[in-house]
Amino acid sequence: SVDSALSALRAGDIDAAMVPIENSVEGGVSATLDALATGEPLVVIGEVLVPITFVLCARPGTTLDSVRTVGTHSHAWAQVRGWMGANLPDAEYVPTLSTAASAAALAQPGDVMFDAGVCAPAAARNEGLEVLAEDIGDNTAAVTRFVLVARPGTLPEPSGADKTTVVLFQRDDHAGGLLELLEQFAVRGVNMTRLESRPTGEAMGSYCFSIDFEGHVLDARVGETLMGLRRVCAEVRFLG
Repeated sequence: SVDSALSALRAGDIDAAMVPIENSVEGGVSATLDALATGEPLVVIGEVLVPITFVLCARPGTTLDSVRTVGTHSHAWAQVRGWMGANLPDAEYVPTLSTAASAAALAQPGDVMFDAGVCAPAAARNEGLEVLAEDIGDNTAAVTRFVLVARPGTLPEPSGADKTTVVLFQRDDHAGGLLELLEQFAVRGVNMTRLESRPTGEAMGSYCFSIDFEGHVLDARVGETLMGLRRVCAEVRFLG
């Protein structure tokens, strides 16, 4: 899971972790966004877009018409709802930590909470499961953005096609507060590519903002934007 991977990274058990941060259908992956916004600082040092293909898998001998419960991650379930409605309209959804976790659970001996799982073809193959249906995603163009996360250190050099990620915490909740943050980007011509609000957990209505924008921290206008944000924010968490 995302939490276990980032916990191992913070503990020094691994040097880097590749985790999902955004899906073209479902948007941001909340577990990753929240884990990066809190705790010991980590930085993003790279990213990759991965086309998503889903299969319905089960233990050998299971038939499609016998499936009553399906386990998978919430983002995957959202991307196969159309297929499920057409082919297994009465199937009950059982959430799992990841798509791979659903396949791993089915591969273990003993009882499991679901009859079939939705996962990547490789996961079903690696776990020795039977594929009941292939390519069941509702959007064949769906992709997930994965980021490579490491402990703070040397950042990659500018490439000319860079992206910077920050988490912004407001000093207080007031009219025009978000506008003040956005103006720091607009007046310097910096283009934002993602903006999401996430609850801080401190109180009802307390939110932080996770933002991706074009440019490298060594670019003059990106540096000026970060300086402007630090003047108007309670905290600017730089994620690389």
